[in-house]
Amino acid sequence: MLAVLKSNDALYQIVFLLHILSAIVAFAPAFSWPFVNLQMRKRGSSVPSDVAGQVAVNDAVVHGPALALAGAFGIIMIALSDGIYEFSQLWISLAFLVWFAMLGVLYGLLVPAGRQAAVDGPDSPSAKRVSMAGGIMHLLIVVMLVVMIWKPGF
Repeated sequence: MLAVLKSNDALYQIVFLLHILSAIVAFAPAFSWPFVNLQMRKRGSSVPSDVAGQVAVNDAVVHGPALALAGAFGIIMIALSDGIYEFSQLWISLAFLVWFAMLGVLYGLLVPAGRQAAVDGPDSPSAKRVSMAGGIMHLLIVVMLVVMIWKPGF
């Protein structure tokens, strides 16, 4: 709805583009890496530890900041909505809650477990925590999409 209402506003369009782009950067690895790991396990191999370590670094320095920026651009979009959306609306409060949960899971679970899994190997408890954190992130992105699309309380 906001995209249609502000479709002729260049500043809004730029912020909307950055919001979507940063969300894609934040979540693309969360969806692609589990499939890479599964395919490699089916072939009897695993991701080398240096690659797993780089994935953990990328989670911290690329994907985490992109997730933070996705939320920041969302906040700017609300501010640019000319009062159509208010920070007090339920769907926006839920979006904040889910966004903070995502940041917590990423930096509190996924990044530390990924770094440890790079050292411990693919069959370690830390590797299982990476899978668990990835699953939680998948669930949270679905919840976020539901909130963004249906806007409960609007």
